[in-house]
Amino acid sequence: MAEFEIAFGGYQPPASVHSRAAAVFGAALAARGGDAARCTLAGNIIDAGHKAADLLTMVESGALSLCYFSTSYLAGRVPEFALLDLPFTVAARDRAYAILDGEFGRLLAARLQAASGYRLLGFWDNGFRHFSNRHHPIRSPADCNGLRIRTLFSDLHGQVFRRLGFEPVALDVKDLLTAVAAGTIDAQENPLTNTYNFGLHAHHRHITLSSHFFGAAALLCNNAQFESWPAAVQDAVLAAAAEATGAQRTFAAEEDASILAKLAGTEAEIVTLTGAERAAFVAAVAPLIDEQRQIFGDALFHHFT
Repeated sequence: MAEFEIAFGGYQPPASVHSRAAAVFGAALAARGGDAARCTLAGNIIDAGHKAADLLTMVESGALSLCYFSTSYLAGRVPEFALLDLPFTVAARDRAYAILDGEFGRLLAARLQAASGYRLLGFWDNGFRHFSNRHHPIRSPADCNGLRIRTLFSDLHGQVFRRLGFEPVALDVKDLLTAVAAGTIDAQENPLTNTYNFGLHAHHRHITLSSHFFGAAALLCNNAQFESWPAAVQDAVLAAAAEATGAQRTFAAEEDASILAKLAGTEAEIVTLTGAERAAFVAAVAPLIDEQRQIFGDALFHHFT
């Protein structure tokens, strides 16, 4: 038995890009940690009756050692995380990675460690988020008017969707499919991999490739546990995290193309926005972007311009 048992929790099925990356972490740690450290994976805590967001509490309390989770949920601890939720500001993955791996990402990691029980080991690719709904194609903000849309528990996300005409409803992912299937929400927004793998497209046949957010997920470790491990185990964990992060980003990019091909074989109707249509969405949220610039200042905002 390994001297240090490192418990990694997630909330997605085994075939998901996050679960596959967690498996890469486990294999890399086994290769580097020798007999000292071993990773056990709780791949989907929802199956055990938890909400997905319970991962954050479980890692900070030490019940788990690591998890991945959307950075949108960390803005309550470190307000600057909200800048990663600015709509229509990141159009390409390489630009997103440059922000996350550069000065701004290091600032977020340092401030989170100072304000919480977490140590941030990397940023994973949560995908470009797109709209789906059960009523009609969405090509303009006017098409969003009055639609009840499921959102993450993020104040900024709620503000964005209200600007576009939606009625935001915050739900944990555990409750998402039930609400979609029952029709208690009209629309939702997710990366394509979630829309397809959670079966949401079976109820929401209208999918708009809006790319309104680029989603980032934080790879989080309980900091007290990390600091209690000997240097060799810490080094093995950091190296395994870097390997898993690289693999996860590759999986995520490949998944987008794969899911689009799969959706082509279903009844889903895919809407690709024209330049003018996208510009109308950008214009609708422009006042909110200006408000965020006033809040955070140009010194931070320049990372996104």
